[in-house]
Amino acid sequence: MAVDRSFIRVKAMLIAASDDLAYHAVTLNPPTDENPDGYHRLIGGSVELGETHHDAIVREVAEELGATILDLAFAATLENIFRIDGVLGHEIVFLYSGRLEPQPARRAATLTESDGSIVPVVWRPLDDADEYLPLYPAEALPWIRRGPG
Repeated sequence: MAVDRSFIRVKAMLIAASDDLAYHAVTLNPPTDENPDGYHRLIGGSVELGETHHDAIVREVAEELGATILDLAFAATLENIFRIDGVLGHEIVFLYSGRLEPQPARRAATLTESDGSIVPVVWRPLDDADEYLPLYPAEALPWIRRGPG
């Protein structure tokens, strides 16, 4: 299903640290014109009308991963302006940190999007200097690299 990017969307996203605090769970997304090898994206999704961003991240994680969030903490509000296959997108992102319970498997983990599509979940190092795929929203990188806490 195509996403309407003609308006600014409100998102809640999670820096989902591993129990050993060395990695965080992200989705692995297919190639785009801008990212021919694909890209990583933080877990989370849209804030629904009448819903707080806190409630949205709790709901999104429960719906997509069947998980709860431990040690949930608000980190920042970010503005994310981007292009996917040449189409302009704009999001306001409420960024959280926490740990997932249960944690996704280290291999072959997936989540289910609201449209029913299945998306791989992978563990990206918090220290991602050697990672070749970009992470979005890129504006979250300073909070990720700072580490949990």
